[in-house]
Amino acid sequence: MPADISSVSETKAVGTRIVSYGIAAVVLILVAAGAFLFLSLPDANAFNSRVDRLFVENADLTSFAEIKLLEILAQSGTAFSEVLSGYRVIIFVLMLFATGLLIACLVFVVTIILLNRRIGAIERQGIQVSSLTVNREENLVLINDMVFTLTGAAVETIAVLAEARMDGDVMSGAEIEAVISGKRPEDCEEASGATRIKRLRDALGNQMVSELLVRTVARQGYVLAIDQNAIRVI
Repeated sequence: MPADISSVSETKAVGTRIVSYGIAAVVLILVAAGAFLFLSLPDANAFNSRVDRLFVENADLTSFAEIKLLEILAQSGTAFSEVLSGYRVIIFVLMLFATGLLIACLVFVVTIILLNRRIGAIERQGIQVSSLTVNREENLVLINDMVFTLTGAAVETIAVLAEARMDGDVMSGAEIEAVISGKRPEDCEEASGATRIKRLRDALGNQMVSELLVRTVARQGYVLAIDQNAIRVI
């Protein structure tokens, strides 16, 4: 158990570091891209400066049409300046939006990776069961804080597996069928015990719980993948 806790803590620490570095990298990249975009935009007052220079350099323009043309140029410069200011605001908002999306995507990806690693660890080590209680009278099985109401046959199957686990034994399908039916193992078929195991797994319902709780040992049989001291049969 301490090794499992240490493994989980290390996994969380690695995940936290990855997320921190990733967020920092995303922010730096987007800040650099935003700075490049802002610096690439022309000066908002550049057009107005050119119009002012025209006024200064062409002070002899006195006719009504010439003055009107200069006024139109000045108004165009003002409009151009306002458009550039609007572009800067839009770019800033889009950069904030892109930053939020990239950070969210990074967090989701890291979370999925960590969950996949955790599920893989559970599949390799088995489900962590702190207590398993089999109540034959009420056809109940209590796994940690989960209560399962099973059929009588399923309860007998898990009870046989529990007693075998307490003795440190692995039971074949024929041996399971022999204990339940009262026959000799030589007179029982392996398929009958395998059918009982399948029905037990189906009765437990949760695929992960059933597959990891009742393990199949190649060429040996079936065993409960939990600690012997956590089992109680009543």
